[in-house]
Amino acid sequence: MIPEQAVILVGGRGTRLGALTRHMPKPLLEVGGRPFLDWLIEEVARHGIPRVTLLAGFEAERFAPYHGRLLRGARIEVLTEPEPLGTAGALRLFRDRLAPRFLLLNGDTLFDVNLLRLPGAWREGILGVLALRREAPGARYGTVALAADGTVTGFAPRPAEGIAGGPINGGVYLLDRAIAGCVPPGPVSLEVDVFPRLATEGRLLGIGFDGFFLDIGVPEDYAAAQSAIPAMARRPAVFLDRDGVLIEDTGHPHRPEEARWIPGAAEAIAALNDAGCFVFVVTNQAGVARGLYPEAQIGVMHRWMAGELARHAAHVDAFEYCPYHPEAPLPEWRRDSRRRKPAPGMIEDLMAAWPVDAARSLLVGDRDTDIEAARRAGIPGHLFPGGNLHRFIAALPGSPLA
Repeated sequence: MIPEQAVILVGGRGTRLGALTRHMPKPLLEVGGRPFLDWLIEEVARHGIPRVTLLAGFEAERFAPYHGRLLRGARIEVLTEPEPLGTAGALRLFRDRLAPRFLLLNGDTLFDVNLLRLPGAWREGILGVLALRREAPGARYGTVALAADGTVTGFAPRPAEGIAGGPINGGVYLLDRAIAGCVPPGPVSLEVDVFPRLATEGRLLGIGFDGFFLDIGVPEDYAAAQSAIPAMARRPAVFLDRDGVLIEDTGHPHRPEEARWIPGAAEAIAALNDAGCFVFVVTNQAGVARGLYPEAQIGVMHRWMAGELARHAAHVDAFEYCPYHPEAPLPEWRRDSRRRKPAPGMIEDLMAAWPVDAARSLLVGDRDTDIEAARRAGIPGHLFPGGNLHRFIAALPGSPLA
C-alpha cells in the first residue's frame, strides 16, 4: 500500500551547526542552492504519498510558505507545537492529525530508500517499522540490535571510538498512530524514551538498506551535502511504454477490470526503484482522440496501476501520456503533437522536469515508434518482444539491474 501521509519533524534547533542555525531551522538551510527540506519532500512525494505534514517548532513562521503548497503531487501542511515537545511529544499533541499508519522522517536526514518496502514488512502486533542503514557512515551513530526475524531487540549508544559495527537508525519510520498513546506528557524523545521501551516489548521491526545516507547535523556533513545530495538526486531513468510492456495491449485498454499485467512488470519496477532509478511511463493514448474513452479515464487507469504496483513495493515516478492524433475523428484532439511517439516530447519534458542522468538512462517499448522516440531523445531504446519484463530488463546491456 501507499502510505497516505508522511510526517516530517522540522522543529529542532540544530545547535551543533552554530551560527548557521541561530535563527534558521536546520531543515531550511540551503543545500545545492535550495532548502534541504525541498530535497526531502521531493523524495517522499515521488513515491506517490499524497500528504506531507511538517511538525514545526523553532522559528516555525519560516515554514509558513510551505502550507498548502503542492510539490510533485503531494499537498503540504504545517502544524506548530506551542512549546518544545521533543520528537515524540509532537506526535502525542497532534495525534488526531495523523493517519492510522504514517511515515515519519527526521527533517535533517536524507536516506535514499524505497519507502514502499516498509508497508510490506508490517505484521500484526507491532507499532513501527524502522529503515536501518546496514553500515554506519561514521562513528557518531549508535547501533540497532535485531533478532533473526527482523524484530528490533535494542539500541546501543555510539562507540567511544571507531566506527559502529552494525545497522544504524536511518531516521525513516512507518508508524501506527497508536504509538502516540505510548508517549508520556512533556518533552519526550522518540529515539531515547519511546523506541527502547517498545523494543523490549518486541513491537518494532527493522529493515536494512544500503542507500545513500546523510545527516546534515554537523558542519562537516553539512558541507559534504552541498555536492553529495545534488549528485544523489541525479538518477538514471528507465522510460517504459505502457500497453504491451506493462499491461497487455488488447486494443486501447482503459478499464482496470479488464487490464492484464505483463509477467514480471511489477517486479521489474520494484527492482528499478530499489536500484535508485527513476521510473517513468510514456504512453500514446490515441483512444481519446478516437472517442473510445474520455481523457479522465487515463487518470483512472494510472491511479489503479499505482495502487496495484504498491502491493509489490513498486512505484512509477510519473505517468506521461499523449491523447492527440493527427488524423483524429474528434477535432479537439486532431494535432500532430511533439509528445506523440515517435516524437520525443514526453521523454524530453520528463528530462527537463526531473534530475535525469541521460547518459545512464534507457527506454523499453514494444513498437518501432518507441525506439525512434528514444533515439531522438538521445537515449538507448530496447524493443520488448514479450515474456517476463523483469528478466528482459535485467539482461539488457548496461542494465541497472545487472
